[in-house]
Amino acid sequence: MSNEESHANLVVPAFRTEKVAKTQTQNGHGTVWRFSGTNKAAKASTVSMRGVIYMLFDNCSRDIKKTVLPLAHGDPSVYPCFRTCIEAEDAVVNVLRSGKGNSYGPGAGILPARRAVAEYLNGDLPNKLTADDIFLTAGCNQGVEIVFESLARPDANILLPRPVFPHYDARAAYSGLEVRKFDLLPNKQWEIDLQGVEAISDENTVAIVVINPNNPCGNVYSHHHLQKVAETARKLGIMVITDEVYDQTIFGDNPFVPMAKFASIVPVLTLGGISKGWVVPGWKIGWIALNDPEGVFESTNVAQSIKQNLDITPDPSTIIQAALPEILEKADKSFFAKKNKILKHNVDLVCDWLKDIPCVICPKKPDSCTYLLTKLELSLLEDIKDDTDFCVKLAREENLVFLPGEALGLKNWMRITIGVEAHMLEDALERLKGFCTRHAKKTDT
Repeated sequence: MSNEESHANLVVPAFRTEKVAKTQTQNGHGTVWRFSGTNKAAKASTVSMRGVIYMLFDNCSRDIKKTVLPLAHGDPSVYPCFRTCIEAEDAVVNVLRSGKGNSYGPGAGILPARRAVAEYLNGDLPNKLTADDIFLTAGCNQGVEIVFESLARPDANILLPRPVFPHYDARAAYSGLEVRKFDLLPNKQWEIDLQGVEAISDENTVAIVVINPNNPCGNVYSHHHLQKVAETARKLGIMVITDEVYDQTIFGDNPFVPMAKFASIVPVLTLGGISKGWVVPGWKIGWIALNDPEGVFESTNVAQSIKQNLDITPDPSTIIQAALPEILEKADKSFFAKKNKILKHNVDLVCDWLKDIPCVICPKKPDSCTYLLTKLELSLLEDIKDDTDFCVKLAREENLVFLPGEALGLKNWMRITIGVEAHMLEDALERLKGFCTRHAKKTDT
């Protein structure tokens, strides 16, 4: 198994180099080179998920004689059962053949695409969006980057959930925003600890991030709870940033409620995209939506700052922008239903297997997203220090890669990706069971 093969299902390079720096002076001269790399991204990169995943891949071994199972990251698009719908593919092909997507676009995105996003989001919102409220981004992650850069000022802090998708930590670190964490409560359906939110905020707090449907917990927040979040944010004088990129990936009974329904209470900035719903993360198209009937984002210069940051960052592909109206208009509900049925089946499969693996517990079946969050009962194991140690040894012994909870801010938990084919999960769970049996504490007889 080559290093390239072990990373085959990740669409990012390993960034390895074998060159060793020999000198900082020019050959034959005493002149010192005047340039050097900056370490601005050093702190941010230490909290990125990619670094953890690569470390785990590096602990896999060709000597195990087992295929590496990469269940730490989430990209269902690489598996045939999750291929996107033909309507979305046709929309892109139509634009490609028409030649209408070959030009540059404006920083905020082309008007037809922005208008289509507004119509897609409006639904039964009491305060309707227009194209002027929409900014297109190269995926939802770039939306996070743009918003954080727009809010960063000296001493500012932002409230992030624990656990959280690590990109938020990384981008906050890069932008110089202080991060303060509030807990999601596993014994209360992963609801936000609103008392904790109030306790950690101060006069320098600028925003609270709400991820709904939630990655990594898989819960979907109720109307009542989101209203309480909005009321708390208004009391504190902060905006709500809501990440709703999984809005079409729900397979439980709780209906999705957009945070924008409460924009009359508090300004709401919505992040979204088609990467998860349509299973096309490589298309890199997302959006920022300003839900703000009172015009607070304009009066506080947030809207202006977002526009300025978009002016100096790469645009999403004009081809995908031009295809977006047709993609959203012809959204195939049967495709979403099929995809979500597979995910629900995979959740049930994993939970059934975990009944026979007492040291790995799922406190709540997820209702959404492509992950299952489990708690490790380390007291049942003999030689495992923590979740990272568990995952490293699992990779070494079984070529099985899960994500340690520490990468999400939740020590001694573990995230299992369910956005894969069922036979992979069965193989993974068989290996997990064997690993846990080998490492189980011996009982006296």
